[in-house]
Amino acid sequence: MIKASFVAAAAYLAAAAMTASAQTATPAATTSLNAGADQAQMDEGKVTFAQKCSHCHGFNMVNAGTIAPDLRRFPDDRERFFTTVKLGKNGKMPPWGDLLSDDQIACLWTYVSSRRNP
Repeated sequence: MIKASFVAAAAYLAAAAMTASAQTATPAATTSLNAGADQAQMDEGKVTFAQKCSHCHGFNMVNAGTIAPDLRRFPDDRERFFTTVKLGKNGKMPPWGDLLSDDQIACLWTYVSSRRNP
């Protein structure tokens, strides 16, 4: 009887340790997955930027002296970014809402905001 109690207690402690270790690992695993997703979005945004935006905003977001603003200085305002990309701006920036999906614009935002100068 003592042996059975000991085995049951050991099994309970082992299960509790596994549960605690799984709970501890979950946030790190989630963070790692999010970091991978962010990197994939950033990579896609970089490609879209090169194809659609760089001719006005410059490669590496270095303004070539055109009327287009330096996007490294764009405010940390996702909603404003989406609105500007979708609808255009002041008749100078064309609207891209019919050409870019919301996912592509989200990837652009991830890329642009990763390059922002503080």
